[in-house]
Amino acid sequence: MTTPRTRPGARQKRQQAPIYLHPLPVRIWHWLNALGFLVLILTGFQLRYVDLIGLMSFETAVHVHNWVGFAVIANWFLWFIYYLTSDRITNYHPDLDASSFFDRFFRQAQFYGQGIFKGEKRPHNVQPSDKFNPMQKLTYQFMMFITVPITFVSGLMMWDVDRFSGLIEAVGGIRVVNTVHVVMFIMFVLFMFVHAYMGMLGPKPSTHYKEMITGYEEPHD
Repeated sequence: MTTPRTRPGARQKRQQAPIYLHPLPVRIWHWLNALGFLVLILTGFQLRYVDLIGLMSFETAVHVHNWVGFAVIANWFLWFIYYLTSDRITNYHPDLDASSFFDRFFRQAQFYGQGIFKGEKRPHNVQPSDKFNPMQKLTYQFMMFITVPITFVSGLMMWDVDRFSGLIEAVGGIRVVNTVHVVMFIMFVLFMFVHAYMGMLGPKPSTHYKEMITGYEEPHD
């Protein structure tokens, strides 16, 4: 009995195993954070455009916005402690070789700009300890370590103006604090739209979303 032979010149694709990229704590944090920011954005619009949006009363929007804001702050600290005490913190380590970083950054930008539409291989090799490409890493570092803390602090200052009156005056008054908070709000709205769009750039539109449920990244190439 003879066994089938591979045709000359034919290539057999080696089956790649899925990579366990997103541990359970990260996935839980991700979806709780997404829900929290969605509520904050909706209530923020309600507070800013009270005459145009009628999702809830102004008073209810204030209470929901405040309590969900505290929940998101607590969730951020859980995220920070988890990464600080696990080997996954390498995902957020800064690249000390600036020349190499920006070379990879621009190659990634070129991939997003045209390569991805031509079916080219993605330039960043995703690993559990290095899952962010240079563009993602720079974005997440900025959002998680700069934008989020500024949003929290400005929100706390407006939550209790009397208690933080000294700090408010030190930074230029309540109008400055409010402006900073609104600018952070706009940045988060833009980030969530871009984040949702980028999530659809896998082999299938649902691939990356599925990964944030199962934790496993399916082979892309």
